[in-house]
Amino acid sequence: MAISFQFEDAIFEFSNPKKVESWIIKTIETEKCFTGNITYIFCSDNYLLDVNRKYLNHDYFTDVITFDYVKNSKISGDIFISIDRITENAKIFNVSRENELLRVMIHGVLHLIGYDDQTDEQEEEIHKKEDFYLNIYNSL
Repeated sequence: MAISFQFEDAIFEFSNPKKVESWIIKTIETEKCFTGNITYIFCSDNYLLDVNRKYLNHDYFTDVITFDYVKNSKISGDIFISIDRITENAKIFNVSRENELLRVMIHGVLHLIGYDDQTDEQEEEIHKKEDFYLNIYNSL
């Protein structure tokens, strides 16, 4: 199992990467799953827009794209996150950039676990899970 962080066309630093890694593993275990290989790729808006166009045929900016490689209950995948979108959304939602980044990071993991956000009910459920796991992060 491995959680890795890569940077493509974006520069920033975590305040505590080991804490983030432990939190992600704890989230997966709490959901009764196992941690496989998860790679976070932090990038710019334009980089993620290219990914969105190339692999999903979508022509718009987004904050996160998750590629699911889950087998059985072993959670694995690539999670692309736009630091530009995170920074902008933090301003819009009046939260810290770190808080918004953590929310989007765990959102990607929740998708890998099997949560969706296509309907209003699903969106409400995944947001409650995000809040739950953000509270756990803050208590670590």
